[in-house]
Amino acid sequence: MITRRLIFLLALTVVTLAATAGHVLIDGTLDKSNIYPGTVHTFQVYIPDQYDGKRPAALYVGLDGVLCNAPEVMDSLITAGKMPCTIGVFLQPGLIKDAEGTVLRYNRCYEFDSTTDLFARFLETEVLPAVEQMKTKRGKAIRLSRQSQDRMIFGLSSGGIAAFNAAWHRSDLFGKVFTGVGTFVAMRGGNDLQALVRKTEPLPLRIFIQDGSNDAWNPLFGHWYEGNQMLASALQFAGYDVQCDWSDGGHNVKRSTEIFPQVMEWMWRDWPDAPVVGETQNDFLKDILSNEDKGWEKVGNGTDGKPVTRIIYPDLTNIAIIPTTPGNTVWQYLLMDGQPTHGEPFYWLHNDDTRPLDIQTITFDSNGNLWAVTNLGIQVCDQNGRVRAILRLPQDIDAAIEINISQGYVWIHTATADWRRRFNASAPMLGVRPESQGQG
Repeated sequence: MITRRLIFLLALTVVTLAATAGHVLIDGTLDKSNIYPGTVHTFQVYIPDQYDGKRPAALYVGLDGVLCNAPEVMDSLITAGKMPCTIGVFLQPGLIKDAEGTVLRYNRCYEFDSTTDLFARFLETEVLPAVEQMKTKRGKAIRLSRQSQDRMIFGLSSGGIAAFNAAWHRSDLFGKVFTGVGTFVAMRGGNDLQALVRKTEPLPLRIFIQDGSNDAWNPLFGHWYEGNQMLASALQFAGYDVQCDWSDGGHNVKRSTEIFPQVMEWMWRDWPDAPVVGETQNDFLKDILSNEDKGWEKVGNGTDGKPVTRIIYPDLTNIAIIPTTPGNTVWQYLLMDGQPTHGEPFYWLHNDDTRPLDIQTITFDSNGNLWAVTNLGIQVCDQNGRVRAILRLPQDIDAAIEINISQGYVWIHTATADWRRRFNASAPMLGVRPESQGQG
């Protein structure tokens, strides 16, 4: 006979099982990297009990392996319906060892602290495809969502800046970032990120920053707490959905672990909606961005010819020239009797940390601002040679041959495609002097 007590006990068992739904961790190794040759990366893949393999799961990437009790926290939040069913990838930085197992190179600083897009490409083209080739212990295929709002990345210290950079360079890969005691200091250019954030058009990212006033791992490189606060200030200025946790903690995982459940709830609070692109307070950039903008459109099959590397100022008084030697400047020469003279490396452009800046082509707008197509984006300089705005290029665009402005669009021509995008910019009228911006 089934008694009321037995029914109660059965019901309690079901509730308890649901509340303690768990996971498995599967070990993986990546030892044939083309991006980081010779390295071996180990990782663990978190599979929650709720994953059935029938539909793509959300993605969580945790750097330096399992931190902040992430598997147990994710178990609880998934079960409670406070985050979607999520596959976790807990990645260790690369090592290079000899045949006897002696470490010849620790690759963590190069992989994590670099401010280029290299680590994001490593995740996209090597790590995540390797994960998707694996199967769960029940033989189910691992399927990951391609939607950026379904993807989050977390890192601590150097892993913190790596997490931020992965999303900063590739907001199509990750829409959510949690960085703890991040290394936004002068190791490999991390101290410059706050300046780039202020000048670059905002992206659809949600960002949480944690640090403490006693965080100063190595004063040689700068002050960690100050660097995190400067980045947070820049993100707020640029209109991002950003939250911060400031404490008196040091350079460790303690505080990130304490707040991890609340951070995860905040990150996923309105899923599956995507983070909203905010409005920048950069007036120069704001004036360029158009309400009619629909992003870059491919509108042609490309252009033959050599890159345009010199352009005359609208009133014909000077000329801007991309030098033939590598560097991060465009030179300006005065035109006297039609001849260039008094040349200076006048237009100073931003770069990231390891690759030479590729200045591809240039033009002027009607306000006398220089538009320079570079591998960091379109950098727009004022009349005094300072970058005031950075605009994103289409993903995987070929090197530009020419940039010009007409019909309310900025056009970029490459050897294989022509692109256009709406901006509030107009072409100059030759012989007409733009209104002076003063000496600034």
